[in-house]
Amino acid sequence: MNQYKVWAEKHPKAAKWLREGGLFFLFSNLVTVIQYIIYAFLPNLLGLELAGMAWSWPAVPLRLLGIDFTWNAIGYDVLYDAAGNVVIGGGVGYLIAMLAGSFLAQVINFPLQRNITFRSKGNVWYQMLWYFLAWVVITLVVNSINCVWLAVASQLLPGWLYNIGTTVLMGGISMVVFFFVFKIIFPEGKKAE
Repeated sequence: MNQYKVWAEKHPKAAKWLREGGLFFLFSNLVTVIQYIIYAFLPNLLGLELAGMAWSWPAVPLRLLGIDFTWNAIGYDVLYDAAGNVVIGGGVGYLIAMLAGSFLAQVINFPLQRNITFRSKGNVWYQMLWYFLAWVVITLVVNSINCVWLAVASQLLPGWLYNIGTTVLMGGISMVVFFFVFKIIFPEGKKAE
């Protein structure tokens, strides 16, 4: 511990980045676990009716590895088993689970990152607005990638495994982008306006 303290005194900027990065990683992974639980269980609670209801935008038909699906920025295809029956894991049910899990994670993540990781005293309403806008943009971009993953992985992997992939994809990419967003919107030490 003394060696770190000596190093931190010699390299305060690097020590700050290390502290912020470590806390950011810890809190982000905590909320990623929460997201996984929601992605895994909420679609089942919502049932087959919502899983069988399709809604997506912009809804561009594609074929990859012999699998037909719809590329979109938001929304998911309805998933079917080999017999043509609707299965849990797609449709509006999965969209609701994805949005609920992601949004709940951000509700938990915002105060942790703002107050503990980045020690920001900036205008909370301004920060919440920029955080929300960043979440919307990041969600649309990451979901554009995730819809391809979900369409292919759901045909090749068991649900628990493709949900881990979804969590890593959605959480991992978002986590990296959000770190730099936070560095901008959570300036340390500024007084609340």
